[in-house]
Amino acid sequence: MKINRHGTAQWQGGTRDGKGKLSTESGALDACPYGFAGRFEGQSGTNPEELIGAAHAGCFTMALSLLLSQSRLSAEYMETTATVTMEQSDGSYSITGVHLRLKAKIPGADQETFQRLAGMAKSGCPVSKLLRTEITLDALLVT
Repeated sequence: MKINRHGTAQWQGGTRDGKGKLSTESGALDACPYGFAGRFEGQSGTNPEELIGAAHAGCFTMALSLLLSQSRLSAEYMETTATVTMEQSDGSYSITGVHLRLKAKIPGADQETFQRLAGMAKSGCPVSKLLRTEITLDALLVT
């Protein structure tokens, strides 16, 4: 089974003075503003890195939920924060890592099982796999 999901970015202007809008197919984001100041100067508006963080945290947590279910466990509570680190080197920025921080209450789970399943979710969730996969591009210039 193949599933496609869509996100859209619109941009007008230059890098520093331009403004953009991000939208998702589901409508969860609908013309959400983003720009240079929100990305690099801490001002309001979202940015790609926090969206990657939210996607990774959500994917990991859902993957862990599946693994728990397969082990006949169920989470009473799980909260994951994904910290996406971006660093500048040689004049350009790169995402250099993601740190997942999980707090969970899982009745009946022992520490060994919890750590093993969390590790499996970390390496097996689709967003974790995405962050170490080939990225393809189709670029169309319209005139």
